[in-house]
Amino acid sequence: MADVIPLTQHSLSLELRTDPIKGRGVFTRDKLKMHCLIEISPILLFNAEEYDKHGRYTILDEYTYCWPGGFALALGLGSMFNHNNTPNVGFIRDIPNKLIRYVALRDINPEEELCISYGNHLWFDDDSAVKHVIDSDEDKILPYESTDEE
Repeated sequence: MADVIPLTQHSLSLELRTDPIKGRGVFTRDKLKMHCLIEISPILLFNAEEYDKHGRYTILDEYTYCWPGGFALALGLGSMFNHNNTPNVGFIRDIPNKLIRYVALRDINPEEELCISYGNHLWFDDDSAVKHVIDSDEDKILPYESTDEE
């Protein structure tokens, strides 16, 4: 398996790289501006009953997002973003269209890994360089987030 996989289908210069500790992750080769749309990932929706019986006992449990009525698996790059307590990428759940949009939260420099926050209920030891206390209002709406729920 290659250590670096160029993602030439994207208009952004992104790569999948393998880290010996974190596994595969998404990196940029070019500077990305704040609010830049990085990815739109369609989701595969598992209803709550199906997920409770099967999905939570598999590796899928490490890759799913809470979704109304169940859990969603982000397809494409959506399942490749690693965690960081100070993420440089945010995600917006587009409930009606069953999509997740990933947006740069700040300017991102070339060769930086693109990371999201998995929240404060981690199932692994967090090796993020900077620890911070997560606000109890973890689900507060970002200024550009859609609030349309089904």
